[in-house]
Amino acid sequence: MLKQLTPFVLTAPLLLATAAFAQTKPVLTVYTYDAFAADWGPAPGIEAAFEESCDCDLQFIAADSSIGALRKIQLEGSQTKADILLGLDTNIAEAARATDLFVEHGADTTNLTLPTGDWSDSTFLPFDYSYFAFVYNKEKVSNPPQSFEALIAMPEDFKIVIQDPRSSTPGLGLLLWIQEAYGDRAGEIWQGLAPKIVTVTKGWSDAYGLFLKDEADMVLSYTTSPAYHLIAEEDTRFASAAFSEGHYLQIEVAGILKSSTQQELAKNFMQFMLSDAVQDIIPTTNWVYPATTTEAGLPDGFDTLHVPEKTLLIEGTDVEAKRQQWIDQWIDILGQ
Repeated sequence: MLKQLTPFVLTAPLLLATAAFAQTKPVLTVYTYDAFAADWGPAPGIEAAFEESCDCDLQFIAADSSIGALRKIQLEGSQTKADILLGLDTNIAEAARATDLFVEHGADTTNLTLPTGDWSDSTFLPFDYSYFAFVYNKEKVSNPPQSFEALIAMPEDFKIVIQDPRSSTPGLGLLLWIQEAYGDRAGEIWQGLAPKIVTVTKGWSDAYGLFLKDEADMVLSYTTSPAYHLIAEEDTRFASAAFSEGHYLQIEVAGILKSSTQQELAKNFMQFMLSDAVQDIIPTTNWVYPATTTEAGLPDGFDTLHVPEKTLLIEGTDVEAKRQQWIDQWIDILGQ
């Protein structure tokens, strides 16, 4: 009997010691949106790369959108499990800043290569960018509209699917795109677009899924979205419509929660987001442009994408000051 028990007696302390060691590893929790945390998104590669050097447990928790993740943090307040919120953009960052739940990121931003030039925000750190656009299938739409007014003038049965500006950063981006391009005429443009909208989804994933199921002729997405089909699927059918008004820029950012008990680790992660290890992952997982120029450069296929000649962007403070007013107008017109 003693001989049978000996292996367990010898092994049990080792197992307990191993478990205790595992429990001492710091956990860094990142709230983000579903597409980022998906198996095919950037999160798995970033997690593996960061954990190689941090001796920590990096965990991504997904909401249906980054706006949803922000709302979750607001509800949780100082009791939130999040150390970092990742995936907001400059259009909603001011709303996040107003919560007073975030601290400075502490990252070196000198290597950023954004279309807007130098970055001065010490609270929110950019990690990628793209431009909003309507994506279509070239085999089904041979003559895509080249402006919002041309879209309104398309045949009656031509349909689009968009996202809700209250719950989706692309949906908010479209609202701001039209506002910046048309100003006081924005309401008129929305009235013209209303009959074209087959549905308004809560987030990007649902909208793009409907488009791929041929529920609409075009979907609100990004100028970089066709890269996914081209590179991952070797499918050349998809393109983004080039609009003469220009295209609205989206810069995605991350921020550190003031309540985090892992401040140093969180700052290390923020700097890591600008490393080549992460920035090389971004183009073929999040299907957007990296925030820095890496040694490897952009993957083949990105050179075929439409790059807007005119970039539209509204200052974040102006967005926050008028966002609700513009959303209210949108609700009144679309009856959402």
